[in-house]
Amino acid sequence: MTTIAAATAPLRARKLAGRRQWIGLLYVAPAVALVVVFFLIPLGMTAWMSLHNWPLMGEHFYIGLGNYVAILRDTRFWNALRFTAYYTVIVTIAIFVVAFPLALFVERPRPLTNLYRTMFFMPAVVGFASASLLWSWLLNVDSGLFSPAAYDLGLIDRKFNLLATFQPAFWSIIAMVVWKVAGFTMIILMAGLQSIPQDLQEAAVIDGAGPFARFRAITLPLMRRTLALALILSVAGSILAFDQFYIILRGGPRNQTLTAVYWIFNQSFVSFKLGYGAALSMVLLVVLVALSLVQLWLLRKPEGLD
Repeated sequence: MTTIAAATAPLRARKLAGRRQWIGLLYVAPAVALVVVFFLIPLGMTAWMSLHNWPLMGEHFYIGLGNYVAILRDTRFWNALRFTAYYTVIVTIAIFVVAFPLALFVERPRPLTNLYRTMFFMPAVVGFASASLLWSWLLNVDSGLFSPAAYDLGLIDRKFNLLATFQPAFWSIIAMVVWKVAGFTMIILMAGLQSIPQDLQEAAVIDGAGPFARFRAITLPLMRRTLALALILSVAGSILAFDQFYIILRGGPRNQTLTAVYWIFNQSFVSFKLGYGAALSMVLLVVLVALSLVQLWLLRKPEGLD
């Protein structure tokens, strides 16, 4: 009897492992279905459309790589991509310059810490479209807040339209995005700071390490993964920027703030060239994936660092 039980034990173990595997597949099936329906299928359709002359109305026909060849001659798209890269660098630096000190400030419990965390995070709850509409009013030269308030206080001789020229308009958008996003980035960085063992900090203090030395030798190395996450989210969101430039600036002044996504929108839903817009989207996707891989490589965990 014992021999029979011992012989059948491996069979029962395999059946149990197979049953657990199927149960695990059932648990992940909804997530897999969402990825397939809302990412893989649309991605495949976009790639297929990019190989066609696909107007909004009328017959579409296959043109192979014709749309991609046209992109090489599209100076407006490359200018938009260049401006998007410039905006991404500036706004990412600005977000981290604001978010990191905020994360350090609210990391440890102190009086009113929860209030500070809530105040700093609240703008992240507002949608980008709503935030853009709010700042569009704040920046209005006549009925807004900034220019009329400065004029009434005697800080300027006449009301100044912040959206009339490139530099004031650009930095106004940067201020809006930092106000909107810095609180979200702060939460990510705060979680990374709180995951650092306090024993390491205390040991460094005992050894005589100052705040800067502890930040360089302990905080930054142990926050590589957190920094990578925050950086990828910030860069990806900046490359895909659309709402603020469309709602507040409409690409102005003089088309100087056209982003890559804005140009894709223009070609797809203003010029009705859906196939060309799909090709532009695929190019932007490749750029975004490449940048994300480069960031992950630069912020990879060094060998030997546990």
